[in-house]
Amino acid sequence: MLLQIDSISTYYGHIQALKDVSLHVNQGEIVALVGANGAGKTTLLNTISGLLRAREGRILFDGKEITRSSAAGIVRAGISHVPERRQVFDTLTVYDNLLLGAYQRYRRDGRKAIEKDIERVFELFPRLEERRKQMAGTLSGGEQQMLAIGRGVMARPKVLLLDEPSLGLAPLIVKSLFEMIAALRESGQTVLLVEQNARAALKLADRAYVLETGRVVLEGAAQDLLQDSRVQAAYLGGKVE
Repeated sequence: MLLQIDSISTYYGHIQALKDVSLHVNQGEIVALVGANGAGKTTLLNTISGLLRAREGRILFDGKEITRSSAAGIVRAGISHVPERRQVFDTLTVYDNLLLGAYQRYRRDGRKAIEKDIERVFELFPRLEERRKQMAGTLSGGEQQMLAIGRGVMARPKVLLLDEPSLGLAPLIVKSLFEMIAALRESGQTVLLVEQNARAALKLADRAYVLETGRVVLEGAAQDLLQDSRVQAAYLGGKVE
């Protein structure tokens, strides 16, 4: 078990956003978090990555507790968070955005290793290689999402947290993006995926959790949840063929 969330409760002031949430992520799998807007999905990722503090419960990563660790310390430990709405550095090139993704590694790994990883990102996302000298702010939405994921990969994380990667993208771009996420898993990358497009997420993931109003209400193999009548009625618009 690489990442373990144990009875986490998180608040915004006096408002409880997560209520006794427990889940786990194993090495090499994609785990999806699905649910409606406001269910607590982004809050959970922000709590894992140290942007928010859990008031109760604990987070274990690679056998060590990180519940009270700083966001920078959590990145150094091996968790990389790709936030909702991409948030690339608009006035920097694609190449420089990728370099910034590895800033925690410079002293440890050196420039040659980082350059090698940039080439690996370009293999995963060939469109980025074509745009390597282009300002990130001039990229399409889909290209910016590829860049945001590539920047996350540059930290060489043990777990990659992806928050709504398909948000605002055309269906063909979403299909291509999810194929690239599947390729990340094939390369050994562990992924915790927050995604409102429940159908796409469940088709991609190994396992999944359903969040409603800050609680886990269903969990299991993604293919089983894809066929679950409650999930179909609430998130998939009817029976999945």
